[in-house]
Amino acid sequence: MATTFGSPAELKDKIGEQLGKSEWLDITQERINLFADATGDHQWIHVDPEMAKQGPFGACIAHGYLTLSLVSMFLPQIIQVGGIRMGINYGTDKVRFPAPVPVGSKVRGSAELVKVDDVKDGVQATVRVTIEIEGKDKPACVVDTISRYYPA
Repeated sequence: MATTFGSPAELKDKIGEQLGKSEWLDITQERINLFADATGDHQWIHVDPEMAKQGPFGACIAHGYLTLSLVSMFLPQIIQVGGIRMGINYGTDKVRFPAPVPVGSKVRGSAELVKVDDVKDGVQATVRVTIEIEGKDKPACVVDTISRYYPA
């Protein structure tokens, strides 16, 4: 269940708070292969199960940027901001990939509201998203996402 805000201004009251978690998502070889096709990154560590068995992780792993791109899927499950005419992805700060995501893993996002600033005609929110790997201590990705919300 997403944390819902009635307006961008309400974000300011929740700085430093956990916003919630997304649903778990299966990382399949098909998903990895489709990402490889979309980006042209066909490195064997991602797309060749036989070679990857002999590699450092013992199996194919998801691309770091595939893991990062899942933030776009997870954020709407975690946070909803109402009373806007438009919301935009303004970018990211400090992206890290502490642990690989082996094929067959499940991942989900959790989020914390880090910072909220006024910008021309709106509000800019920095949300730290941590992509967890089920059963693992280290996260797959930690990223500070920056979104701008423009009130209706």
